This record gives sequence, C-alpha cells and structure tokens, in this order.
Amino acid sequence: MKKRQTLAKMSCEEDVLKIAKKLEKMVENRKSMDSAPELLETLTKLPITLDILTKTRIGMTVNELRKKTTDQGLSKRAKTLIKDWKALLSSDRGGGKASTPPSQDSQNSRASKDENSNSSAPSTPAPANNGNGNASAHPLASTSIKLQQYPRASAPMDDEIRQKSIDMLSKALRSGELPDGTLDPEDLAGRIEAKLFDVHRGTTGKYPAALRSRVFNLRDKKNQALRENVLTGTVAPEKFAVMTSEEMASDDVKKIREKFTKDSILEHQMSMQEGTPSDMFRCGKCGKNNCTYSQVQTRSADEPMTTFVFCRECGNRWKFC
Repeated sequence: MKKRQTLAKMSCEEDVLKIAKKLEKMVENRKSMDSAPELLETLTKLPITLDILTKTRIGMTVNELRKKTTDQGLSKRAKTLIKDWKALLSSDRGGGKASTPPSQDSQNSRASKDENSNSSAPSTPAPANNGNGNASAHPLASTSIKLQQYPRASAPMDDEIRQKSIDMLSKALRSGELPDGTLDPEDLAGRIEAKLFDVHRGTTGKYPAALRSRVFNLRDKKNQALRENVLTGTVAPEKFAVMTSEEMASDDVKKIREKFTKDSILEHQMSMQEGTPSDMFRCGKCGKNNCTYSQVQTRSADEPMTTFVFCRECGNRWKFC
C-alpha cells in the first residue's frame, strides 16, 4: 500500500513539473496562453501535496501567469488555485484542519511579535497547541508557499544603524498595497540589508547611498512593478540589493533614457559629418568614396587652406594641405 502511494506521488509530481514547464513558456511569451485554462483545470484535479508544491514551485509559476495574462477569467482561476494551495499549507500546519488565511496586516503584526519573542528560535517553528487539541498555524504560514525557501535573516540587535536600515526597507516594501503571494516584508528587508552590508563591507562608504537608492525606488509610485517583484520573490532580495539604478528604473524611465541616448548619438554623428559631401576622396581605411570635406585656414593668409576629410562609412578622418 505504501509503495502504491509513493508511485502515485511520483506520478503526480512529474505531471506538475510538465505543466509548470508549459506555463513558464507562456509567461516568457514563447508559447500561446490558449491552453492555459485546461492546464489550470488539470492542476485543480491533481492530488497535489505540500511536498509537491515545495519541490516543483508551481505556486510561483501560476502566480506569474496570473500577473502576465490579460484574460480576467484566467487570472481569477489562477488566483483561486493559489488560494486553495495556501489553504492546504495552513491545513498542514494546523494539524489537518484548514483555516481561513489571516489578513495581510494581521500577518505582518503577528510576524513582528513572533520574531521579537523568538529571536533565537529556528526560522520555521513547530506548531503550538491552542488548548483545544488542535495545533495552531504559524502566523506566516499562509503568506506564501515560497516563504519556507528563505531562512530568516536579520542584523545584530545591538547594531542600531543596521536595524534602522532594515526598518527603512521594511516600510518602503509596505508603502503600497501588498500583492497576492507576498513574502514576509521583514524577512526580505533583512536579506536586502545583509547583502548590502556584505557587498560594501560595513555601513560606511557607499552603503548609505545604496540603501537610499533602494528605498527611493521601492517607494516610487511610478515603479510599482519593482516593489511587487521583490515582495513576491520574482526578484530575489540578494539580487535587488546589487541592482544598478538603470536596472531598477521603471519602463517609462528606461524609454526616456534610451531616447536621450539615441538623440545624443545622432547629434554626435551629425556634428562629425558636417562638411560638403563629395566622392573625390577615397578613404584609406575602408576604400569607400562616401566622404565629406571642409577647408579651414590654419596657417598664414598666404598659405593654402587645410582640407579635412571625414569618411561617412567608417568614421575615418584625415587632412591634407
């Protein structure tokens, strides 16, 4: 009997992995989303366990699909499926009895209290008895399936500068509405600060500027996608800590910068190509006759002018008297 259950579990895990690969292709625009409803329906019918969810990371894939699609019906179906898996997680932590996931604000408050009262405890404590014979769910159990993949990171309690940095990052992460599948903001803030501390080898030098840059971009109302990507784990906290300002910028800012760059290049090219077009000159570098020339009096008035030639093909420049 035990062998049959093991084989059934392996078969279910393989099916989930196959579906996850197909959904990833849809998220990356390498495949049409026409078959997405059927794949989600199949996931609904599969006997998925908490262990399968953790190994396959299907929860994150479905959540990315929900954000990517413009089909409201498909988005709602994916959201419902994620909620069912969260309930499964709560049920597993709660001794087999599913409970309604607490609100995000309640989770954050309870998470903060839990961290302060159990700073020396493991990152995923065992369920506690509530007095009625049922084990109560961990405060962060329903926050996200991915939460278990991240051990809690925090700065030393006696380091005031680092603690203030974590508070700034945590407040920036909570500066707007929290999306579905949000990870623990306190944990994310601790991981970001820890990476900044390691990269800059302390809290001096470029550490303050890097911290301010991350806080500013997280609070930017025109760049909400960045904050949501960090909160849902799409962008790992360690990666976010070392991103450049160009990488953190919103799509609108990136387009503006690209336009300025193109305009600057065009202006530079136009200034380099000023002169009279002529095919009388042959470029010694590329052998083409597509050139422009200009003449400037660089010596005394009784001397002939100096001719400057510019090749419009390869950019080669030369002069002769």
